[in-house]
Amino acid sequence: MPSSNPAFGRGFANPGNGSQYAGWGTQPQGSGAPAQYDPYAAASPYAATTTRYMTMDDVVTKTGLSFLVTVIAASLAWAMPGQAALGLALPAVLVAFVLGLVISIKQIANPAATLGYGAIYGFALGAISEVFNDVYPGIVMQALIGTFGVFAGMLVIYKTGAIRVTPKLTRWVVGAAIGALVLMLANMIGAWIGGGDGLGLRSGGPVAIIFSLVIIGIAAFMLLLDFDSADEAIRRGAPAKFAWYIAFGLLVTIVWLYMEILRLLSYFRD
Repeated sequence: MPSSNPAFGRGFANPGNGSQYAGWGTQPQGSGAPAQYDPYAAASPYAATTTRYMTMDDVVTKTGLSFLVTVIAASLAWAMPGQAALGLALPAVLVAFVLGLVISIKQIANPAATLGYGAIYGFALGAISEVFNDVYPGIVMQALIGTFGVFAGMLVIYKTGAIRVTPKLTRWVVGAAIGALVLMLANMIGAWIGGGDGLGLRSGGPVAIIFSLVIIGIAAFMLLLDFDSADEAIRRGAPAKFAWYIAFGLLVTIVWLYMEILRLLSYFRD
């Protein structure tokens, strides 16, 4: 089955493909006396390979470390006096957005990129969460519980095969995500130009609630694609360091899910 992640479409082919191996006793072409073939000089097929392939333990470890860095950065922002971190939230979001685009487009798989993204976005996340929690006490804990609940539920659905990730499902989910992002951008531009709530997607009314529920559904299905991408990379023999790219994808999806749940809960509080 084709992978939902474009990174797996290249670079992980069998390294033995296309190689030509001479049979035992094959003589080199050209003039001169035939060379004596020494079978003991050939590399042993049982020799240990220098390449370590990615395992599920790698994915779990790298993802856990990425979330730990994100949480620490968020805690540091929250611990700053007053709302000092809020003034740095927007620059942090912009830097994290650009860094995330670079990681996605160039498919960078290294700890510095993934952990750097987690630290920068985590700082912005802590500042934003603090503001929400000041207005709606306890809402951050509720959003965290909801986020981990959705994550656990989708993991169970994926492992049990209740919903199978097919190329058709992948196209639908990716298309829905792109459409949702376009609508959010249009709503933002409308609010800047015309003032008010733009398209009403973030007004807190019935339309905003429905839109948030749709976004949460899309983010939940994106988790299925992330799980499938990890399995596909393991099946294709991706190098161990590729787990950092998988961790980045999961981090982006879960942060998006958390922010949308936080926003939805604020609508119900109002």
